[in-house]
This record gives sequence, C-alpha cells and structure tokens, in this order.
Amino acid sequence: MTFALLGLSGPILHAIADLAYDAPTPVQAAAIPAILSGRDVWGSAQTGSGKTAAFALPLLELLARSAGSSTGASRRPVRVLVVVPTRELAAQLAEAVRSYGRYLADPPRTCVVVGGVSINPQMMALRGGAEIVIATPGRLLDLVAHNALRLDDVEHLVLDEADRLLALGFADQLDRVLALLPARRQNLLFSATFPPKVRALAEQLLRTPLRIAIDAGATLGETQALINQRAIEVDAPRRTMLLRQLIQTHGWSQVLVFVASRYTADHVAEKLRRGRVAAAALHGDLSQGVRTQALADFKVKRVQVLVATDVAARGLDIVQLPAVVNYDLPRSAVDYLHRIGRTGRAGETGTALSFISADTEAHFRLIEKRHQLRLERERVAGFEPVELAVPVRDPYGGVKGKRPNKKDKLRALKA
Repeated sequence: MTFALLGLSGPILHAIADLAYDAPTPVQAAAIPAILSGRDVWGSAQTGSGKTAAFALPLLELLARSAGSSTGASRRPVRVLVVVPTRELAAQLAEAVRSYGRYLADPPRTCVVVGGVSINPQMMALRGGAEIVIATPGRLLDLVAHNALRLDDVEHLVLDEADRLLALGFADQLDRVLALLPARRQNLLFSATFPPKVRALAEQLLRTPLRIAIDAGATLGETQALINQRAIEVDAPRRTMLLRQLIQTHGWSQVLVFVASRYTADHVAEKLRRGRVAAAALHGDLSQGVRTQALADFKVKRVQVLVATDVAARGLDIVQLPAVVNYDLPRSAVDYLHRIGRTGRAGETGTALSFISADTEAHFRLIEKRHQLRLERERVAGFEPVELAVPVRDPYGGVKGKRPNKKDKLRALKA
C-alpha cells in the first residue's frame, strides 16, 4: 500500500515524501479513502498511530480540488473546523497542516484560535478569513460572539481527542458550537477511548460512519517491543536526585517528566536547574507564550528535561523522544497509556519509567491490572527505599491507602 493509491494528488505526495512517510499506517489506510469519499468517520487508534495525517491529508486534498470555486473572493469562509481540547494540540495540528499543504498551488489559510492569550491578534488574523480553523471551544465561541468568524459555511468538522474534550468539561460549549454549524457537513470524530459520553456524542453527531478501530483493546504488554517499561522503587523525597542520576547514567538527550501538580512541575524543574540540568516546566498556570517557548526549546533540545502536568499527555509529538518518566503516577490507567505513548512513536523505541513509592505501590498495581501488565520492581544502588509499601491482596490488585479520601469522610459523617 502506498499513499498514491489512496487518491492523494502530487503536491501532497511531495510533502509526504519530504517527511519520509514510507507507507500509510493502518488508520491512515482506512480513513483517507473514506474521508475523500465524503463519509463520516468514527476512529480510534493507539497514540502515535498517525491519526493527524489520517484526517489532515484527505481534507487538504478535498480543499485543493475545489480551490478554484473561491478564487477572487475577498474573504475566505471557514470550510474545515477542527475542535481540540488543548492549546498545545491546536498548535501542533496547525504545524502539521501547513507542512502537508506546503506544495499546493493555493495552500488553504489556517488559523489557530485558543484561549489563554489575547483575543485581538486572533481577530486580526481572521479578518481575511481562513479555510481551516483549529480551535479550543471557549475561544471559538468568543470569536463568534465578536463577529470575527462565521461557521455557516463549514463543510468538514473534526473533533480530535473527543474523550479529552468531554473530560475537561467542554460538553456544554461543544453543544453550542454544533448548534452554529450547517446541518449538511462531514463529521470526523477521533478518540483514544470511548466512554459512554463519547459514544453518546458519536451517535448524535455521525451519520452511518465508517468505524475504524486500530489496535483497540491492545494491551501495553503488546507494545513492549517499542516501549521499554520500567518501575523503580524509591522513597518520594529522593525522586529528583534519582532522576538526575538516571539522566546522567543513560545519557538521555531529552526527557519528558510527568508530575501531578503545577507546583511540583515548577519545583522539580527548579531543582534540576540548580543541578545544572537544562529544565523547563509546562502547566496550565503559565502564559501561552511561556508554554509555547518551553515546547519549542524542548523540541530543538535547548531544554533537556520538560517537567509537565497532564496538559502534555495528549497530542504532544516529539520526534525520537528517548524517555518518559512518571515522577508522579497518573490518576487513571488510561492516562498512563497516553503518557508513555509520547515515546516509542512511529516505529522508534523508547523508555517509559515510573517511580514507585510505598504510598503508590497499590495504585500502580491497579494500573498494571488494567493493562494486563506486570513489571519487575527495580532498585538503584544508593536509592533503595526505606518506607514499607501498603500490603496488597493479590499480585494484580491493590488496596486503598490508609489515608481516608473525601468519600470516606462523607460516609463517616453520615454514619
């Protein structure tokens, strides 16, 4: 199978060749012909499977085929709307779209509209219109309210990372966006997981869609060949020192470190800098300019370690990222999958390492159970843990920690 056989034209094939895409991935091979034929698509695929190209390439092809119809128009109507959950994903998608369309005779104008930055430059950028708008829901509605753009000419709607959109509380805003769109349009929904809310959205939105499920249900154990998963036992206060030693020992040129809070991201990045490790933090409290610069510095290796909250777990694509570290474990097993999926992408190998303390051993066993995984616990000389782990009931299940959570406290009050 080649991209040429999927119905893509010369300029797009030229761009694909520049990017060294040898052959379409399974999700691309399934989605591209369907999108070109006008079908709705409901797609799920493992992270790093080439999902962005699966919808961006055929949409660019469709826009190119009808480019002559709007020649000479003073304003370019929005024909493709891509709705995403995070600013980072929006910026990354726009970069990919511009790269794929670089050789088109009349490349479609692409605008990114996201919150967290001033609305005025985005209003200015939209003055001449844009065929492709990549947006987070809130800012998109703000711009519609300011009459900066209209959505009644949209022909193709893409909801990317739909599960994350709903998990972040965008459901009401998404309903308002959908109400502004014309009834006749192509709908493309991509999601890594399909909880009940996403399924309900798909049933409401899609018309006789092509259902694409690439490696759906695959366990992390099946990806062991690409991602070397490791679990190291260490007392929580010594994690930063251990992280520094591992970076030096393995000679990692880049490391993406996931933490649980914005404070921890700042704190760990600062401690690494004090140890002469080039590090930056990435979290939601930072301005968009600072976040963009941190990502740019990390991609070109001016920054060796990026310490991030889960804002970076979806959509972040770093070429040949050698290592991901779970400094703090994710709250859900699904987020574990997305975190470690930042490495081992596009056929490259990578290391995903998790720090396990006495307080988190039970939780990590639940993650292992969810993914049918069992990792040998490692210890590093000089960093052997002193604290004892909470006992577990069985090799794959965990018990709750001794500290009562909010639900436990409410039950106690009622009792």
